[in-house]
Amino acid sequence: MPGNNERTPGEWTPELSRRWDQGIVRYPDVAVEVVDSRFNAYRNGNAAVECLYTGTRWAEGPVWFGDFGSLVFSDIPNNRMLRYCEITNSVSVFRQPSNYGNGNTRDLQGRLITCEHLPRRVTRTEYDGSLTVLLDSFEGKRLNAPNDVVVKSDGSVWFTDPGYGIIVGYEGQRAEAELPTQVYRLDPGTGGVAVVADDLVKPNGLCFSPDEKRLYISDSGISHDPHALGHIRAFDVEDGGKLRGGKVFADLSPGFADGMRTDRDGNLWSSVGWAGAGRDGVHCFTPEGELIGRIHLPEPCSNLCFGGVKKNRLFMTCSQSLYSLYVEAVGNQWP
Repeated sequence: MPGNNERTPGEWTPELSRRWDQGIVRYPDVAVEVVDSRFNAYRNGNAAVECLYTGTRWAEGPVWFGDFGSLVFSDIPNNRMLRYCEITNSVSVFRQPSNYGNGNTRDLQGRLITCEHLPRRVTRTEYDGSLTVLLDSFEGKRLNAPNDVVVKSDGSVWFTDPGYGIIVGYEGQRAEAELPTQVYRLDPGTGGVAVVADDLVKPNGLCFSPDEKRLYISDSGISHDPHALGHIRAFDVEDGGKLRGGKVFADLSPGFADGMRTDRDGNLWSSVGWAGAGRDGVHCFTPEGELIGRIHLPEPCSNLCFGGVKKNRLFMTCSQSLYSLYVEAVGNQWP
């Protein structure tokens, strides 16, 4: 592939950044930065970052539906969910109102699982379009405002509950929190619910490693620990449903991580937001936590997922837009 865009961390400057209004992009796209030569295995030098849609107020929760060649994603403040069709390269309304839906995923049967801010619940969309409430309370108290969600291969639903949907009315409805900010595991078969992590300030995005022996959780909150803002923690998964450890895997301050996904090689692709121009976008880490690549975007990035026919197209939701980039990595998420 022509060129390598390889430079040491910290060398990125405004002069090297891409002009997003220029139309045609010369390959290799300078928005794709190789921090470590290992990232060359995942970068396609003949692919550029594409802006697929602009018009959201805060885009979130991208989830790929290969069975109808589309990506579904949330536009939280506009109280709607949108659908990007890969075949027609067009965006249409998927659901409105969406109850200020945020994070989305699919279960093992291909059904849509959504975190809804307004009613403070996690729902499942059935094949006929009806909604089933999976959980809206714990130990007699209302959830705060579920944020992001993943499904494990045993069918269990894992989600974060930082409460952003009740802090301000822009993404839900102001209300008092009834529960601590926690991460939950739900068994839809038995209805059993358990708190799996309770020591994060604002647990946000989460995803499993390919072997499901590790769960990554981003913390986008501020605590007395000056390093709490911006870090991703890695927990060991034991006995199928318990977490241990929780060491800091990566620190993304002055910004912070939101949504994340792993590829089949175990690399972690994390969104980065509020870090500032030249820093916002996506960072790619090895399973050991080493930064090997960056995708620079002109907006704070909220979340991402792999999709497309070969699961090698990285879709990235940002504040007002949806972007994509073809990579040489293959996504690991279900189904």
